[in-house]
Amino acid sequence: MELDLSPRLPKKVYGGDGGSYFAWCPEELPMLRDGNIGAAKLALEKYGLALPRYSDSSKVAYVLEGSGTAGIVLPEKEEKVIEIKKGDSIALPFGVVTWWFNSADTELVILFLGETHKGHKAGQFTDFYLTGSNGIFTGFSTEFVGRAWDLDETTVKKLVGSQTGNGIVKVDASLKMPSPRKGDREGFVLNCLEAPLDVDIKDGGRVVVLNTKNLPLVGEVGFGADLVRIDGHSMCSPGFSCDSALQVTYIVGGSGRVQVVGADGKRVLETHVKAGALFIVPRFFVVSKIADSDGLSWFSIVTTPDPIFTHLAGKTSVWKALSPEVLQAAFKVAPEVEKAFRSKRTSDAIFFPPPN
Repeated sequence: MELDLSPRLPKKVYGGDGGSYFAWCPEELPMLRDGNIGAAKLALEKYGLALPRYSDSSKVAYVLEGSGTAGIVLPEKEEKVIEIKKGDSIALPFGVVTWWFNSADTELVILFLGETHKGHKAGQFTDFYLTGSNGIFTGFSTEFVGRAWDLDETTVKKLVGSQTGNGIVKVDASLKMPSPRKGDREGFVLNCLEAPLDVDIKDGGRVVVLNTKNLPLVGEVGFGADLVRIDGHSMCSPGFSCDSALQVTYIVGGSGRVQVVGADGKRVLETHVKAGALFIVPRFFVVSKIADSDGLSWFSIVTTPDPIFTHLAGKTSVWKALSPEVLQAAFKVAPEVEKAFRSKRTSDAIFFPPPN
């Protein structure tokens, strides 16, 4: 069966005046199901509130646009009320309850990427809502709700009957929502646009990697993530994950070309990508990207906490380690051709600026 790695856009799942929730479907992007990966996006309008919920999957949230407030409750812990803004990454382990609110005039957009190995549906997040028309209160009988929370029948009917929103509601402007608390961001949020760079190549590209040192909750989530930005016409060198990890890539901004090569030396993907698209690189497949004039940036998760990559170009590439004689024999070329191949690229960079 031929792999379909084509980048996809998400589809709207639900929404209203307060905003919308979108998801990538395994039916359209089979690699989601095959790799047990979930991908979704939340877009909140002004005064939009994504109702309290928990999920069957661990995730990383990345704020694509706007600013707002997030409520996070870890199991048996106090609520953290966090100010969030563009570039923020938040690790969301199993069992965490979250809500999201936008009080600004501009739209708040949040990307969610995660694993679905323990989920109800492979390649798809299942959220469980604490409130709303599809919340847990609507499923229990009046008797059960009354006894559990020690409420009379009249109060129970008011409590359950007033929940008409589904997933996202628009809050009245007069209602004062919780204000972010100083210090609550610590240990929960890393802003990828402000964090120290793990890789910084002049006129090439920059990388910020999420790990247990700069975002401790990554260890509980169980997979890594990074934000990569390359300059106009620059190239991200061909490379592959050598520890059997999938690479799930969302294009944050800009545009560019992508090629992926798989088994038997076959090019399995050649496409042009732009902001909003998502694609998955299978285990051990080699991927490379070249930015258009406006540059290219992407946010990725790699399905292992401490990913190991092998790059096939640059000073540290595997070609530099192989014996010249082996390369001459393998390529079946003269020594001067092998020497030119080996010596042309001498930097240890993984990003290459455009040629002069």
